[in-house]
Amino acid sequence: MLLLVALSTGACGQKPTGKELTMTAYDRMLSVLYKQTVPTVRPASLATTLRQAPTSVLLLDTRTPAEYQVSHLQGAQLVDFDSFKATDFQDVPRTRPVVVYCSVGARSEQVGAQLRALGFQNVQNLYGGIFQWVNDGLPVYNSQGVTTKVHPYSVLWRPWLKSGTAAYE
Repeated sequence: MLLLVALSTGACGQKPTGKELTMTAYDRMLSVLYKQTVPTVRPASLATTLRQAPTSVLLLDTRTPAEYQVSHLQGAQLVDFDSFKATDFQDVPRTRPVVVYCSVGARSEQVGAQLRALGFQNVQNLYGGIFQWVNDGLPVYNSQGVTTKVHPYSVLWRPWLKSGTAAYE
């Protein structure tokens, strides 16, 4: 809770200016979490790319299998953060565009950095993760098709999911 308060106030009594005035609390939280090791792509931009050329991007969901089963982006491949292996990507051309995502983008940024270290030249992290995707009104899927359910990772992260239905199983 202290982190939320700190993120929603100005630093040391300084008056916010410029970009800080237009940042949401979610944006401020992400600016603390992200290490800037992988460039981000906004959900609307990725959605446009996927509509125009659905197979042009390798989408990697870096959450757990339980999170993935609840919902994921259409066409995304599960790459479990806890058991990520570089050897799984031996046959993927290093020039293929890759977008990684998780709940909010912290775990996926770490996987993205590992992919860049493996020589992948075009890796992006979905800004705000699946939460921002759903909050922006974009669809997610499960084995039955379109769903409104999203696994919120934990009860602490649940407040950042403003749209959709939180589901832990």
